[in-house]
Amino acid sequence: MEAWRTLCSLFWNERFWLPEGFTWKHLENTDNGIYHPQVQDLIWYPIPLAVVLLVLRLLFERYIAAPIAVHLGVKEKVIVQVPHNPILENEFKRNKNPSDKQLQAIVKQTDWTRRRVERWFRLRRNLGRPSDIVKFSENSWRFCFYLSAFVYGITILWDKPWFWETRNCWMGYPDQHVTDDVFWYYMLELAFYWSLSASQFADIKRKDFWEMFLHHIVTIFLMSMSWSNNYVRIGTLVLAVHDAADFWLEAAKMAKYAGRQKLCDFLFGGFALVWLITRLIIFPTRVIRSTLLEGHTTVKVDPFTYPFYWVYNILLTSLLVLHIFWFYLICKVAFTAFLKGKVEKDERSESEEQSSEEPDVLGGAGDIIDDHINHNMNEKK
Repeated sequence: MEAWRTLCSLFWNERFWLPEGFTWKHLENTDNGIYHPQVQDLIWYPIPLAVVLLVLRLLFERYIAAPIAVHLGVKEKVIVQVPHNPILENEFKRNKNPSDKQLQAIVKQTDWTRRRVERWFRLRRNLGRPSDIVKFSENSWRFCFYLSAFVYGITILWDKPWFWETRNCWMGYPDQHVTDDVFWYYMLELAFYWSLSASQFADIKRKDFWEMFLHHIVTIFLMSMSWSNNYVRIGTLVLAVHDAADFWLEAAKMAKYAGRQKLCDFLFGGFALVWLITRLIIFPTRVIRSTLLEGHTTVKVDPFTYPFYWVYNILLTSLLVLHIFWFYLICKVAFTAFLKGKVEKDERSESEEQSSEEPDVLGGAGDIIDDHINHNMNEKK
């Protein structure tokens, strides 16, 4: 027990978390009408809410999203019979995506042609893949949450002084009141990421499974850190900026699975544009600029005596670097897909396989990019 107290005291060291001259007593709640965020809030609210969200998701996908998918003509999974071949089954257990050299060795062990072996592997991989209805339902749930969170966030922040003038994020820190609407905004967002972390083990498996799991955990960690020392105002701006593009992406996926490719292209274009404006323009020029230049000057403390200040800024800046890299990939792959769709009209390709194992970069952007490529390739068949 003594060791636990020592560990807690080291972790919650005021010299790391708070500006010089401030202590945890400054964040204690009294009867002065100001509510300061409390660490115990992170236990009593997001975790139970995450369980509620998981139940709501199950009901939503089964009784709302799936019927809508059927109504829109989203296809059920077509079970294709795969010829039984012991040699290929053994190879499949070792490697689901054999290289050219491995394929040549496999062909020598059978009396099949290389093309037939390649097709067998594609069909065999498809057996364990979910139907478009399942994918549509998952995207529908995320679309509804992201859209609701974004609308709710903008609504409650519209009349907040720090939404229009970021310097107000720091005025009076740390004695800043957390209103009920902001409290529930934070708790619901945290609960959603907790639910994603749990449901990911039952959702469609992707190659970057552990990367996305780490992404969710880091997001929870950052939100919890900002809540613990009342960086809530700047935290709400980070949430609003990042929620703005996510529902466009989920809507584009839904349109793709419903066979509305033109709508999918339009929504994907909207996603790329909103991503550019929010994450590459607003995020650095308003949010990061505020944390780097306005934070310590407004609070009037020496940032070099305040380690958390630099940790927070380094993490936000690292996130910006990732945004730039991801946007480069979006533009590059989208441009390549556009050229293929317009120029290479006579090419042929196998289309039995869907790209459900592709990396879920950007929380899903990689998947929709690959969907665009697959569609363009399938049109040429």
